[in-house]
Amino acid sequence: MTRFLTRLMAALTGVFLLLFLFLWFPSRGAFAATDMAALSDYGPAPEFSQIQQWHNGPALSMASLRGKVVLVDFWTHDCINCIRTLPHVSKWYERYKDQGLVVVGVHTPEFAFEREPRNVAAAIQRFKLRYPVAQDNRYATWRAYGTQYWPSVYLIDRQGRIRMKHVGEGNYEETEQAIRQLLAAP
Repeated sequence: MTRFLTRLMAALTGVFLLLFLFLWFPSRGAFAATDMAALSDYGPAPEFSQIQQWHNGPALSMASLRGKVVLVDFWTHDCINCIRTLPHVSKWYERYKDQGLVVVGVHTPEFAFEREPRNVAAAIQRFKLRYPVAQDNRYATWRAYGTQYWPSVYLIDRQGRIRMKHVGEGNYEETEQAIRQLLAAP
């Protein structure tokens, strides 16, 4: 009986260790992509569609962005998880814009007051966002990307293909590494 319990405890310890590694390390960058082959190909990036208003610049299209690496960030101004990601997105924009990265915020409201253009403009100023922001009040772009949660980030290569998706907070080091990989690719 003692031998059986010892083996059972060893097996359970192994299972818990594997579960810990699986749940802990991917979010900490231990298994980060190290080459272009490791980035997925989710197909062509959809166009920005039925945008109510563009903030911080003229209207953009995926066709006009061909040849650039594009980070599309779906957010809404009253979502605490979104607010926590904005400094990272802004840092990437400032750090890599001169190397060919274009960041496009897609503000898709969760609540009625988040649909107001003046509220979106005020949030853009409050969070010091310098990149273009599309106001997607009709959820057309949100649906085109298959987005379900705030925040969601899509990283698009120079050929207009989605190469990385991330939902929620975190994954910052892996996202920045993917940005660098895509910028270095022809």
